[in-house]
Formats: sequence, structure tokens, C-alpha cells
Amino acid sequence: MSAGHHHGHFTHSHHDRHGPHGHMPTNFSRAFALGISLNIIYIVVEVIFGLLAGSMALLADAGHNLSDVLGLAVAWAGAELAKRPPSKRFTYGLGGSSILAALLNGLFLLVACGAIAWEAIELFSAPSPIASTTVIIVASLGIVINFGTAMLFVRGQKEDINIRGAFLHMMADAGVSAGVVVGGIAIYFSGFNWIDPLISLLIVALIFWSTWGLLSEAVRMSLAGVPRDIDVEDVMEYLASLPGVETVHDLHIWPMSTSETAMTAHLVLPDGHPGKGFLAEVQQQLKKRFAIHHITIQIELEDEEADLCGTDCSSRKQR
Repeated sequence: MSAGHHHGHFTHSHHDRHGPHGHMPTNFSRAFALGISLNIIYIVVEVIFGLLAGSMALLADAGHNLSDVLGLAVAWAGAELAKRPPSKRFTYGLGGSSILAALLNGLFLLVACGAIAWEAIELFSAPSPIASTTVIIVASLGIVINFGTAMLFVRGQKEDINIRGAFLHMMADAGVSAGVVVGGIAIYFSGFNWIDPLISLLIVALIFWSTWGLLSEAVRMSLAGVPRDIDVEDVMEYLASLPGVETVHDLHIWPMSTSETAMTAHLVLPDGHPGKGFLAEVQQQLKKRFAIHHITIQIELEDEEADLCGTDCSSRKQR
């Protein structure tokens, strides 16, 4: 670095990540363990009674719940890996594993959609008799189990896409079970067995709809895209409005994990370093306004701007 540069670099330990989108406020290991155990038991019950009752809707829901158990396990693994401290090989830690977990969760659900839809379409040609009373009872149990599991993750779902994935899956399952109950009641009163595969297709549509947003966000985060709740222009405008700042360039914002965000930026100040406390104040405001916690700011003199950023500089401060 040349003599004309002043470099401010903020780093934080793993346990110093808080704020609206910072480190998870609660250890969810017990919630994951309990949720997985309850759903495995319920899957066994659904498969047994689905076969006995001849209900594709119950078997479809069991398949979906199996994918959610796998999803919960992956989310749990991602959350645990994200707790590991930085090392010489992984200087940011393993927080990125939670992004991979969210991405795999979305893929699991898409595979489940395809399998359920295939079976349901085949059943339309030859719908089989359904023991609707059994279907209603078993699916009602599913509403209780899935909703209860979702509530285990409700506190963390606003802060972490990985936890939100677990929460949304369980809430979708509760809704799916409610749909199966409605279908069982409709079959009981109407005798139309084709309602069962129809409910299965509606389940697929619901799963796909709830999965698409999670999957698209996970893909964006895996490609180091700016988190959706951060507006780059707003960050640029804030930095450009700082006292003494002439130009802001090389601004980069990317997710380090599903709950942490990093940022780097170059600020050009014609009069050199702005004085004591400047960088600390910028760090505090970026954390408060945009939930950015890992911040690196490089301060440059005005006469170095052209050499460093050429025509790529942007957001020149209005005088």
C-alpha cells in the first residue's frame, strides 16, 4: 500500500455477530433433534396407514415429510458447521455451509414435487378406494406435529434463511396435512376417489410455490449476490454522504453465511484521513442501518483515484 493510503479494517469474532441479521440468537440443535425425531415417527405412521387406507395423498405427504427430514438434517449440519471459528484454511470460518444447506433443501423439495406429481397423475387413470376416516385421523395428527415443529424455529426464521427454510417446510407440511384432511372429508361425503390424487397435485403446487423463493435466494447467495434486504444504492448513497468523502468506488457486498454479510469499499477523501472515530462511526451505522457486520474500508487520496478505479468509479458526491 502506498504512503498516501489509509486502511481501516474491521474484523469480528464468531460470537460477536448480532443485530437484525446477525448470528442466530439461539442454539437450535435441540429443536432440530426434536423436529427430526417427531417427523420420522410420523412418516412411519403415514406410510403404514397410507398403505392400509390406499391413500396416495397420505403416501405423498409421507414422501414430502421424508424430504423435509433430510432437509432438517442438512440445515442442522449447516448450522453446526457455521459455528466453527475461522482457521488458517477457512479464514471466514464455515458460515458458507449454511448457504449450501439452504440450497440443498430447495433441491430436495423439487425432487419430492416431481415424485409426488408422477404418482398422482398415474392414479387419475385408475383411482382406488380410500379409507377416508383413517386418512382424516392420520392427517390431523400431522397438522399437530408439523405445526409444533415449525414453532421450534419461529424465533430464528427472520434472521437466517437456513432456519427460515426449516420453518417454512414445517408450516407448509402443516398446510399440506390440512389439505389431506379436507380431501378425506370430501371423499367421505362424496365418494369420489379421484379427489385423493387431485389433493396430491395441489400438495405439489403448494410445495413448489413455498420452495421457489427459498431456492432462488439460496442460489443468489451461493453466487455471492447482494442479500435481498440490502439496497446497494442506499449503501452507496450513505457512504457518499459522509463528511469529506469525494468518491465511493469498489463497493462489494456479499453474504458470508445465511445470517452474516460482508462489505468492502474504497472512499476517496481529498484532505486525507478524516480523523479519529470516523471508521468506527461508519462501522456502527452500516451495522445499524443495513445489518452489515464484516466491513473493510480503504481510504484513498483524491489524486490516486484515477489510477485505482479509472472509469469504474461511481456515485460522486454532489457538492
